[in-house]
Amino acid sequence: MEVIGCCLWDNWVEESLSKLESLKVLRSLRPIQLANGVAHQPTFLENSSSNPNQEFQVFDGPCEWDRASVEVNISESTFQKWLHDVPSSGDDNDAVYENVRDDDGVELTDGKLRKLIVFSGNDYMGLSSHPMVRSAASKAAQEHGMGPRGSALICGYTNYHRLLESSLADLKGKEDCLLCPTGFSANMAFLTAVGNIGLLLAGGKPSYDDRVAIFSDALNHASIIDGIRLAEKQGGAVAFVYRHCDMFHLDALLSNCPMKKRVVVTDSLFSMDGDFAPMAALAKLRKKHGFLFAIDDAHATFVCGERGGGAAEEFNCETDVDICIGTLSKAAGCHGGFIACSKKWKLLIQSRGRSFIFSTSTPVPIAAAAHAAVVVAKEEAWRRSVIWKRVREFRALTGIPAESHIISIIVGSEHKALQASRHLLKLGFHITAIRPPTVPPNSCRLRITLTAAHTTDDLRKLTDALSECLDFQEIEALSTNCFPKL
Repeated sequence: MEVIGCCLWDNWVEESLSKLESLKVLRSLRPIQLANGVAHQPTFLENSSSNPNQEFQVFDGPCEWDRASVEVNISESTFQKWLHDVPSSGDDNDAVYENVRDDDGVELTDGKLRKLIVFSGNDYMGLSSHPMVRSAASKAAQEHGMGPRGSALICGYTNYHRLLESSLADLKGKEDCLLCPTGFSANMAFLTAVGNIGLLLAGGKPSYDDRVAIFSDALNHASIIDGIRLAEKQGGAVAFVYRHCDMFHLDALLSNCPMKKRVVVTDSLFSMDGDFAPMAALAKLRKKHGFLFAIDDAHATFVCGERGGGAAEEFNCETDVDICIGTLSKAAGCHGGFIACSKKWKLLIQSRGRSFIFSTSTPVPIAAAAHAAVVVAKEEAWRRSVIWKRVREFRALTGIPAESHIISIIVGSEHKALQASRHLLKLGFHITAIRPPTVPPNSCRLRITLTAAHTTDDLRKLTDALSECLDFQEIEALSTNCFPKL
């Protein structure tokens, strides 16, 4: 069934491309060659500081700049407003707030800064402050400014963008890759393009059975949900939601589905619960039902797998994943999104993915920085090792069965979550309370993220602070009362 399903999808994509070509709406990317632009993959010198003109360097352990990704400062007025849950639109430091006073009633000024250790960010590999990433962005900005400003289909696609796409395709083991402005827009572009297959092949609004059936995990990211909603609104797709990571439910839905065009899309690593999708079981179901298998690998890319290829590499099912969506704003420490896929799928998405077509392309310095981050993430494998060492240490210190570098400590009510977050803030930790609508009611939580820039000492201090406001024995490791968001 797998071979038949894959062949059918190849045929449907080819037929859709033929329709677009006959309508003269098949879009092309024409890379602009910027003067002095990057022409090839860089070479590296490990731990080299002897040559000040050496453009790229990699390192075999943590350096002082890594701390910039986990240490931040906030003003005293921001601290007090946060502590007392005073609403803010981000203008805390624009003026002295007469009504904001400290615990002794003294009016606040912004002269004092408080240092916080961030345990809530997504810079998992600590690459946002890496010298190579900074140098790549700075050099590109000095030579080209922001680069041509326009959508990728008009004038915004350059040799920098192409090089980044090639490196991501290689990382994911795919034929090609499409760079998108954000990870959110990448999911939107893919899913609206999927829905368009139903419309194109029907030559208009398809019958129910001729639409594309999209099967989505109940806890998928909002960008997947919104992409499915738009595909449904356009009339080319129908959504089916299966219970979180429940393969029996998914198998039953697939078995009873009358539609031939079927897609299963899931987060590979869920951002709010920190658990992995059952990748091996999904690959097995793909063989049985022949569906198109797409994953949002946002939180696993660069962190999981020997080469940093993500969840598919980690669970040895790269060839089973047809479409891999990712982001460059998390472990890469930069900005942007991507879709790793075949060349045919890329042509279809760039011709029918609205969020890609109607967005200005990524600025050249960001593309240059992201490419540097891809190479550093591959070369500095010790960063992945440190992350997983921190996960093991957290388990040992707390007894909480953390499955990944995203640790979801469910405390229940909003009041409890806010109270715990404020306690941690007082002790110098930046950990925000996650509340509805991000998570279901009564499953409010502290979302803790571990990175390559955190130290064992950071972790010990954090777990000591957590033990003062939480009873580890009473913490729910996972919520069993989740509901579909669609």
